[in-house]
Amino acid sequence: MSFTQSLLFIVLLIAISAFFSVAEIALAASRPLRLRQLANDGDARALLVLRVQEQPGHYFTAVQIGVNAVAILGGIVGEGLFGPPLAALLRRWMPEATAATLAFGASVLVVTSLFVVFADLLPKRLGMAEPERVAVRVIGPMQAFLRAFKPVVWVYSRCADLMMRLLGLPMQRDDRITPDDILALAEAGTQAGLIDRPGQQVIENVFELETRPVSSAMTPRDRIAWLRHDDPDEVVRARIAAEPFSTYPVCKDGLDQVIGCVDAKDLFLRVLRGQPIRLTDDGLLHKLVVVPDRLSLSEVLHQFRQQHEDFALIVSEYSSVVGVITLNDVMSTVMGELVTPQDEEMIVRRDDGSWLIDGLTPMQDVLRTLSLAAPPHAGEYDTLAGFLMVMLRRVPRRTDCVQWDGHRFEVMDVDNYRIDQVLVTRDGMAGARKL
Repeated sequence: MSFTQSLLFIVLLIAISAFFSVAEIALAASRPLRLRQLANDGDARALLVLRVQEQPGHYFTAVQIGVNAVAILGGIVGEGLFGPPLAALLRRWMPEATAATLAFGASVLVVTSLFVVFADLLPKRLGMAEPERVAVRVIGPMQAFLRAFKPVVWVYSRCADLMMRLLGLPMQRDDRITPDDILALAEAGTQAGLIDRPGQQVIENVFELETRPVSSAMTPRDRIAWLRHDDPDEVVRARIAAEPFSTYPVCKDGLDQVIGCVDAKDLFLRVLRGQPIRLTDDGLLHKLVVVPDRLSLSEVLHQFRQQHEDFALIVSEYSSVVGVITLNDVMSTVMGELVTPQDEEMIVRRDDGSWLIDGLTPMQDVLRTLSLAAPPHAGEYDTLAGFLMVMLRRVPRRTDCVQWDGHRFEVMDVDNYRIDQVLVTRDGMAGARKL
């Protein structure tokens, strides 16, 4: 074989090896979701790639057979191609044995470098950059290769399967997508500029519905606007004007004796028709959804969907009313700053870098905003006010403060034992976690 023929043969072997390399990495890196999208767009090859991903053993066996066979041939041809000319050149300055040894080493280095760069690195980078597009292009030739070498592929695959079973290793990859996978993808999309930060926050909030307690989004007891069943028309109208809401609990003597709820739309209709408002009238009161305070927001959504309601009363284990929640409250928790007006934000960053936070802010939101680790006694409270009470072991007073995780939490305003505002500043105690 002439020098030109050997050189062309080396180029052909490099091209074949590059094909197997790109076929291997493209199948491994292809994302099932993208492949299903291509299949839905009418590309039948994407379905074939998905089926191979489910049972990739034969495919990778064929790839390794091809890669190793080409590497062996490349070494043989390359040594014969570059070795003799290099040996003849080196014999001018050194003994024949030394020249032959150096020529062999140099030829191996040259051939190996060519294969590493052109048959491995470049193809694999291409396969990683566009895995789905490459996978659907190479799947046809790879299937033909599999059919041509089916007996050999079968033998090597069975040997590999046997070793996998003996070692107790998994036979198939797990393609299940977990919430952590989705959150990681959303974070990557945000860092790449494909998803804005509020959009990423919405995705995180959706998955937090499973862990957020209903108390993190409810209207607490002291803020509930309710009506007595025997309130006269004038009192009802005055209450609605003073505290306009979509739904009002109706009670007998107190908030813990709720008998139903009334829709503000029904009351407005009576006003427009010139009819007096009597809460004892038939058809005005609606059945009330009552949920325990230990439910998550996801479970509350299920209750709303199951009972076709959007308003619920929240009670403690002692049957005492602790708050109310609406479907809009849950959705506002999910949408976050996308729907929350600037003047109603519970966490406000000030010009000096400190934070002014409402005491009823869910502790999860505080931790995420300030990038803090899990606080101590995390299961004993839901809000920032609860955190301060647990840390101080008493009802906080104005100017009380807690230092934890490099931050100072100072109570700025207390209204009838309720913590209204907390000022959070960095205190320079990096990593400190103490009172």
